[in-house]
Amino acid sequence: MNTTHTLNRNFETIAWGALFIWWGITALVPSLPDGTTAIGIGLILIVVNVARRLSNVPISSFSTTIGILALIWGVLELAGVLLSLPFELPVFAILLIVLGAIVLWPELMRTRSI
Repeated sequence: MNTTHTLNRNFETIAWGALFIWWGITALVPSLPDGTTAIGIGLILIVVNVARRLSNVPISSFSTTIGILALIWGVLELAGVLLSLPFELPVFAILLIVLGAIVLWPELMRTRSI
């Protein structure tokens, strides 16, 4: 079996395990501030892609993007809690729109150049 393929599979397994463990921890400790779960998920996804890069395994641009968006989501939620904003910021809806635009952008640019 290809070493790169094996390493990638190992990274994916570790990432999924870490995600489920982190999600379970945040579910068991309800006193954690809002945004903590998303920040942890974002960090896990970013770290697994850094590990891939350091091991000369191609990174996943999709999981990197999800990791960055999760990190932004968590930080914005945490900031909303800490700063006590006078309005509700629809962070999740905004990030879904951003993610959709990121997914569509390459295809739109490809069809435009044909």
